[in-house]
Amino acid sequence: MTAFQGLFSLVASTVGQPAADWLEHRVEVPQALHSFSWSEDAIHRVWLAEALNLCLFRKLVDAVPDGLRYVDEQHESGRKVVFDHGAIRTVDWVQNGELPRGRLAFSRLLEPLGFTDVRTYPLTKLNMTGWGYRQMDLPEDIAQFFVSELHPGRLSEAFQNAVSRVVGSSRDPLSHEDLSILKRLQLTRHCSLEEATRLLPSLYRAFGRQHGVVREDDYRQLLSESAEMAWIATEGNSFNHLTDRVEHLEATVQEQIRRERPMKDSIEVSGSGRVMQTAYKACTVSRDLLDADGIVRTHTVPGSFVEFIQRKIDPDNGKIDLNFDSSNAQGIFKMTAS
Repeated sequence: MTAFQGLFSLVASTVGQPAADWLEHRVEVPQALHSFSWSEDAIHRVWLAEALNLCLFRKLVDAVPDGLRYVDEQHESGRKVVFDHGAIRTVDWVQNGELPRGRLAFSRLLEPLGFTDVRTYPLTKLNMTGWGYRQMDLPEDIAQFFVSELHPGRLSEAFQNAVSRVVGSSRDPLSHEDLSILKRLQLTRHCSLEEATRLLPSLYRAFGRQHGVVREDDYRQLLSESAEMAWIATEGNSFNHLTDRVEHLEATVQEQIRRERPMKDSIEVSGSGRVMQTAYKACTVSRDLLDADGIVRTHTVPGSFVEFIQRKIDPDNGKIDLNFDSSNAQGIFKMTAS
């Protein structure tokens, strides 16, 4: 078995063989992975990082019908999607159940996979802060994570109480054994194939909702002050969006408009002019909320979406500009505000 076959076998162990086959033919996998070790006894962290990203890619397109259709259309045209980054939202709150507060719930698993928070992005209008986590072995090739924290302490007491009731029931998806493997991975940059196969499903589950059913009155309290926290209430730490890195964003936008896809009205351009982004509007999903009588009722709320990004070369170093932009991010976040 080649290392690439091993990669997709690892992916299949978490998302199933049909999904792994679908990913293999539709998502660009960096050839530079071959520079890193793969054996039953020692898998380099880059392979596990790529396996997790592929699993999460499939999870999001399963949840976003327009995204699944887009990726399939790219495949039909002879192109593989270039996975640029995924985004998750967390809550900077001490009453977070079994989970570490905010981004700490994810830095503990991203850092052993070789990701480092390379830059902080104030998202002041949203009462949030963002961090760009970049995989340092293959920074241009392995998809980044944009991890944001919402700061309830900046909002009303009623809002804070609702946050506590929502996330206070959170369970930790990582076991002591998972954390032990992650600790060894951080120290040695390697784990065995058996350990990788055991760990990957837990990492995959971490990108989901860890708390229970939300009360409708709490949801509406959160929504009145922060659409982002209301989104977390129903979707948890799921991928808020994933992003395809394209060469010509304007052409991509025009093609999606021609196909009558639910596009954002404008393109966000970074202060440097080198990073341009736009997106589909978020899909809608059905989620259960508890009414005042404790009866579960189904509501339609915003789900996740697919984003498109074009990155230009930074003339100062001759490399692709991998940074994010606070203004761009806040514009993109509005896709789930409806």
